[in-house]
Amino acid sequence: MTVRAAYERDGFVVLEGFMDAGACDALIARAAELVQAFDPSIVSIFSTRDQVRHADDYFLGSGDQIRCFFEEEAFDAAGGLRQPKERSINKIGHALHDLDPVFSQFSRDPRIAALTGTLGIERPLLLQSMYIFKQPFIGGEVVAHQDHTFLWTDPPSATGLWFALEDATIENGCMWARPGGHREPPHRRFHRVAGGVGYEILDPAELPTDAMIPLEAPKGTCIVLDGLLPHRSGPNRSPRSRQAYSLHVIDERAHYRTDNWLQRGPELPLRGF
Repeated sequence: MTVRAAYERDGFVVLEGFMDAGACDALIARAAELVQAFDPSIVSIFSTRDQVRHADDYFLGSGDQIRCFFEEEAFDAAGGLRQPKERSINKIGHALHDLDPVFSQFSRDPRIAALTGTLGIERPLLLQSMYIFKQPFIGGEVVAHQDHTFLWTDPPSATGLWFALEDATIENGCMWARPGGHREPPHRRFHRVAGGVGYEILDPAELPTDAMIPLEAPKGTCIVLDGLLPHRSGPNRSPRSRQAYSLHVIDERAHYRTDNWLQRGPELPLRGF
């Protein structure tokens, strides 16, 4: 079965050995430098369980910036960090692919451009990027969701490209997905409203997780995710991190809604490969 046929059948495809170890190591090293330069007095927490409450101005203004976000469990009862800064960051987002030369080179690798063409994305635009740490012992859960909820286009076109920079296993919080789940409509839409952000409930039912399967991924694996595919990842309570890099692309022919949470200023328009 071809990559595209498997992707269209399941809503995801797992491509082991897609990126070489050197490319992965370059991102790991660069992310460490970005965290080292980050001022930890800027406290913004990333949580998929309560995104409305945690979506502060720092987060909402990150669509065309490089910003660090803390793990929910990084702080003690007094508000201090429970471990060093480099073991407290949940992720870096959301314009690494355009603003950092190391991440831009990785993101615009000809292999990735060719893959989007294989998937049938005729005019891809690189919309957002995230470096995800999944820290040892405190790596946060990512609850079941559809990426289209957050990156809404008409028609749906958001596609996730997730790269395992370290081995991702069940023990350290690999992704889980429901094969074929991309055929159902979106359940929610997360968007800007007066005073912040909110959810529009399109289907009150929770996304089912009982039929999800683990997508364990050795270092260098690329997992492609349809924007309508329900997926999640568990918390990391192991002593090993599960670092990954995630890109989302949309089709230039689709309409990107102006009330989506992620917006860019005119000085940094979306670009392709």
